[in-house]
Amino acid sequence: MFQAPGSDTQIFDAVVVGSGATGGWAAKVLTEGGMKVAMLEAGPKISARDFTEHKQSWQYPMMGQSPKILEDRPIQGLCYACREGNYKWFVNDKENPYVQEKPFNWIRQRVLGGRSNSWGRQSYRMSNLDLKAASHDGYGDDWPVSYEELVPFYEKVEKYVGISGLAEGLSQLPDSIFQPAMPFTCGEQILRDKVKAKFGRTVTMGRTAILTKPLNGRQACHFCGPCEQGCVTYSYFSSPFTTVKDAQATGRLTLVTDAVAARVLTKDGKASAVQYIDRNTRDVREVRAKIFVLCASTLESTRLLMNSNICNDNDALGRYLMDHIYQGGAAGTMPEIEARPWAGPPRRPNGIYVPRFRNVKEKTTNGFIRGYGYQGGSSPSFNFGAPGFGKEYKDAVRKGQWGINIGLWGECLARKENRVEIDKTRVDAWGVPILKINAGWGDNELRLWADGKIEAAEMLEAAGAKNVQVTGKTPSVPGFCIHEIGTARMGTDAKKSVLNKWCQTHEMNSLFVTDGAAWVSSGCSNPTLTMMALTVRACEFILDNHAKGRA
Repeated sequence: MFQAPGSDTQIFDAVVVGSGATGGWAAKVLTEGGMKVAMLEAGPKISARDFTEHKQSWQYPMMGQSPKILEDRPIQGLCYACREGNYKWFVNDKENPYVQEKPFNWIRQRVLGGRSNSWGRQSYRMSNLDLKAASHDGYGDDWPVSYEELVPFYEKVEKYVGISGLAEGLSQLPDSIFQPAMPFTCGEQILRDKVKAKFGRTVTMGRTAILTKPLNGRQACHFCGPCEQGCVTYSYFSSPFTTVKDAQATGRLTLVTDAVAARVLTKDGKASAVQYIDRNTRDVREVRAKIFVLCASTLESTRLLMNSNICNDNDALGRYLMDHIYQGGAAGTMPEIEARPWAGPPRRPNGIYVPRFRNVKEKTTNGFIRGYGYQGGSSPSFNFGAPGFGKEYKDAVRKGQWGINIGLWGECLARKENRVEIDKTRVDAWGVPILKINAGWGDNELRLWADGKIEAAEMLEAAGAKNVQVTGKTPSVPGFCIHEIGTARMGTDAKKSVLNKWCQTHEMNSLFVTDGAAWVSSGCSNPTLTMMALTVRACEFILDNHAKGRA
């Protein structure tokens, strides 16, 4: 049993499993609402001393790419963000195995703050075109919540986190409460103007959880990068230095790190405790509470439910796994713009975004439903591929070239056959049964991916780009977009969904899942902002019930 200071067996008001983007918000809302909360994090603590964004690759023994990454983290090492300076934030794949019945790259971090330490920070609201997609085109199921219901919670998150961006007035991509947008480069401004003129489509600055003006003691970004290795000014949003910090300031949060959650224990048909294993000593412990909020990340929360034999009678548990399909688009050069890469332009930690334009009003295009958006950018670089030899070559390299590229992020349909389940024959380093993952792209994803590449090339050509080439011979491996969602979906029918509209399990009212596992459909934009809004909404529901003595 969990040993709390001054007592033999403390019973908390709530336990939050996970300390990332959603776990941090759960802890903040619940503690500030007066509840005593225990937070379990599978990894160690983190501080600004662990940040390496100002350290250059040549300052590392292995130029930033340690062989240790490939030895212990062959899957994590595939991720662009996993480097010599921060690889210990990512899980050791040998200690944390999983079964791939089809290729699936599962990128995970076990450290205080989880993937909020290295996420891309692109932050977009979903619209009713996403939340009520089934009503639009007839496929799948609508979410049990509407955009209008989520607006107050989007606003709370945005005001606190700080989202920089431009208001565009698009129905398919609602505007947030914005800090000033980061500036376009010359090439991006040309693309924005030309695409609007020829296609009527919007090219906007990426909406990102990085400050452009001070907020809550955090400073504006000074464009140093790379953000995925930390941020000493806390300009980017990560939970340890914002939401978790606020929860700790209440005096009502007990933070337990190095705590590998193994299962949720039940008593009299209700969740009663979380059993966890000390990551270092392997001691088995328990922490008791009245309410449990799973924020361990999509697949880890589902794994926890399955290993706890909770909701296992519901066939929806583990099914409808989704990710965004990407790694396809177009690239070219902008010859009319003088490059001067040696001038050292600021390293803006953001790119441009092209919102979805397919099937916004119509239901289907070129044989597919739903749609895609683009992320990309345009900037100068040295032209190491220039022709010539000797001085002629050196001058051409130094003159540089202005590149431009956009890549698509496409919606994945919720299909029952894309699923995870427990492999009862294998366990991880702490004796917890592991997941078996079976997921792949369907015809719809492949069709929209192919269409998006063609449209990308046409937009670059309209902007005057030269040497335009379609990029991406094959799409991304599922999971590799690191937007895995679904497997414990919300819904109104307890036989077809795991959670209700408050992210509360149909099986027991004391257990909530507020991370990506709750998702019904994927949309085509980055999911973290919506995950945080759903968490705030669920936790305010918990507080209301707690105040009325229902929990």
